[in-house]
Amino acid sequence: MSDCLYCHESYTEDWSWEALIGLKQSTLLCQDCEGRLVKIKGEICRICGRDFSIFPEQYRQGDCCFDCIRWEEKGDWTGVLQQNRSLYVYNDFMKEMIAKLKYRGDAEVVKAFYPVLSSEFKKISHDALLVPIPLSEERHYERGFNQAELLARGMQKPVEHLLKRKTHEEKQSKKTREERLSQKENPFEVIDSVEVKDQKVILVDDVYTTGSTLRYAAKVLIETGAKEISSITLAR
Repeated sequence: MSDCLYCHESYTEDWSWEALIGLKQSTLLCQDCEGRLVKIKGEICRICGRDFSIFPEQYRQGDCCFDCIRWEEKGDWTGVLQQNRSLYVYNDFMKEMIAKLKYRGDAEVVKAFYPVLSSEFKKISHDALLVPIPLSEERHYERGFNQAELLARGMQKPVEHLLKRKTHEEKQSKKTREERLSQKENPFEVIDSVEVKDQKVILVDDVYTTGSTLRYAAKVLIETGAKEISSITLAR
């Protein structure tokens, strides 16, 4: 018997040969909670990892969604973010889980995703620096932890703190899509340019929404000498 990290109810884990030999990565959630999560799988956008199975055909072109095509057509942003891979669709249940983590201080729930995060990280790159998207000092103090850092710890590799936010700003979740995309000044700066130079970097964050946060972080890293930037997020 185990206790679900989200609802805290006791449950019995399903037995299977796949799970026994490590081919199946599951969360540390009861069957009911895990069943409410929607894994991203099958055909996805080559860049941002959007699940095409729940995305209207008219908003994609080939293996890219129109959002990524628009980013790539802006000269300053072409190739800045090599690829993003997200584990789950940002549905209502995932929204509840992330709210419980970020705004109600239940940091333990993030451990439910460690087995899947570790597996996904190995698929992308095992020789890259693992860098969480930082919070402002004020937000970090208010929350008591950085959820991106907690997620990064689940990938079983040293976490590098190479970025910091320049100023405290309004929560991204409170901004409209237009406000996120119209941001002019890069909110990030690199702490150690020597460590970044010629390195591959994987950024970690909780949610990929418009892609602006990850791209601004990627851009400042590339401008400081990083070779290639990808990212992993919990939800898309």
